[in-house]
Amino acid sequence: MQFGIFSIGEVAPDPSTGRTPTEHERIKAMTALALRAEEAGLDVFATGEHHSPPYVTSSPPTLLAYLAARTRRLILSTATTLITTNDPVRVAEEYALLQHLAGGRLDLMTGRGNTPNCYPWFGQDLRQGMALARENYALLHRLWREEDVDWQGRFRARLDGFTSVPRPLDGVPPFVWHGSARSPETAERAAYYGDGFFADGLLAPVEQCARLVELYRARYEEHGHGTARQAVVGLGGQLFVRARSQDAVRGFRPYFDRSPARGGRYSLEECAARTSLVVGSPDQAVEKILGFREVYGDHQRQLFAVDHAGLPLEAALEQVDLLGERIVPVLRRELTASRPTAVPPGPRHPATAAGPALDPGRLTPGA
Repeated sequence: MQFGIFSIGEVAPDPSTGRTPTEHERIKAMTALALRAEEAGLDVFATGEHHSPPYVTSSPPTLLAYLAARTRRLILSTATTLITTNDPVRVAEEYALLQHLAGGRLDLMTGRGNTPNCYPWFGQDLRQGMALARENYALLHRLWREEDVDWQGRFRARLDGFTSVPRPLDGVPPFVWHGSARSPETAERAAYYGDGFFADGLLAPVEQCARLVELYRARYEEHGHGTARQAVVGLGGQLFVRARSQDAVRGFRPYFDRSPARGGRYSLEECAARTSLVVGSPDQAVEKILGFREVYGDHQRQLFAVDHAGLPLEAALEQVDLLGERIVPVLRRELTASRPTAVPPGPRHPATAAGPALDPGRLTPGA
């Protein structure tokens, strides 16, 4: 099973100090988190995609290419690639090139995003969001698997004998996750193509995400890709831990209460009870995360947001260290011991066994 962190890259004030980091500081903080994740023995770093304030993650391929040169084994992924407003031809080209630079250490997570105002900025209509996602992904899927593509759709210019370059590394496209917390159609699309489904539980109740995972597993089997148990499932959530649970709750509460997405809707305690939010001691975190298997079944990837709602870099780095030292080793041991042999491991490109494509040894942290 793969463990990692993701960042949606928002710029928010720290409620404990009132200071808001600059965009430059926020970007550098995200890179520092990714480098620390590799040092801590985590498997994955993922970044979101947004095109308006207060976010800085407008170009995931740029950030991930930089990180590819600074890391050796970390899997790099998007936490959302906007399949609705990005041209699938550009997605195919940019991420295939990045896959080569990363030596295969690249995944893609498609989604519709949660900022509807960006649709007109890219010449699209929000009311066509589902149709755009369906058509654009169908084209992307073909571009990575066929060299001479003829295409006629509703939302972009036709293609006649088009070949996307570069071709995927060793003929194996990047693994694709379809991420959602509320869309049965997204779960169905993941199942239809035999791709992974990522239940983004950052905000959604556990029961809601579990229904989507159950639908995805059933349809994955019905589409003939394998048994429901062999479907590839990822989970997202948020984590804040301290050595003592009281300190974790006390330390995280100001950030939770000021969070634009959560503050005022329900209390921290209610959110932790209803969603995948983990706040407490390392032992409490292990207990709750192990419980996810009872709800979702054996899954392949677990990602946590650790820098949300204005948390300073120092606190976020502390979370990564605690994951690597106190939480993930226990989870690996417990989950491996009881994992059925029929359940596949987390997705990796075959080339990753050969080592990194780039040599980051000549680069030093902070350079």
